[in-house]
Amino acid sequence: MANTARMTALQRREQLIRVGRALFASKGFEAVSVEEIAANAKVSKPIVYEHFGGKEGLYAVIVDREMRELTNALIEALSDTKAHPRQIVERAALALLTLYRGELRRLPGARARLADHRPGRIVQLAAGRHQPARGGSAHRRVQRRKLSAKGVPYYAQMLVGMTVFTGQYWADRPKVNKEQLAAYVVDLAWHGLSRLDSKPILRFESQKAKQLAAKEDKERRDKERSETTVPDEPDAPVETAEPDEPAYLPASAD
Repeated sequence: MANTARMTALQRREQLIRVGRALFASKGFEAVSVEEIAANAKVSKPIVYEHFGGKEGLYAVIVDREMRELTNALIEALSDTKAHPRQIVERAALALLTLYRGELRRLPGARARLADHRPGRIVQLAAGRHQPARGGSAHRRVQRRKLSAKGVPYYAQMLVGMTVFTGQYWADRPKVNKEQLAAYVVDLAWHGLSRLDSKPILRFESQKAKQLAAKEDKERRDKERSETTVPDEPDAPVETAEPDEPAYLPASAD
């Protein structure tokens, strides 16, 4: 049934987004129809098609908006240069984990789009590339410990990725609440950052480590072999018979 209240095109669009978001979050994408969206908004089906082309278009707009809001929350958390670095990491973890509980978890596309929706911006903020003079949380930790600047974007990506994948696991196994999980993530990230080596290496699996291990193993085996080998006894001297003296001496010639 058509709604008698007059709205501008923008107002109607926002109304449909609100209605669609509530329905998708409560029932899931597959269970919601265009008819149900139109009925809840008190408009005709053609209005929904006019604004979004169908429920797929409406859903895409909703998920993109959720991602923008999440990204903005992360940007705000990571851009606060007055906050303690650990507080920034805590805010970022809580913001990311929000995606996996509450209404947002009923938007399956939201999880998949987190990896596609401006991830570089989040990582750049964590790495400090948005404000080189002041730097982000990872950048400040690197500067303080005099670590290699080349590793900064990778460390930032690790912090974001660690939280995202943990959130995906937690969404299906919610044994702890969001704050407790965020505490686990922050504890691992914070103490890991505080103990970074200035020049990290693979201690066992690098080519150099393997070559050194092979050399040490060879030296050890050579030493063991030399210690267990019994030297040969020297040969006893061979006794030779003295020649028999002649029975007589030849007469000397006068």
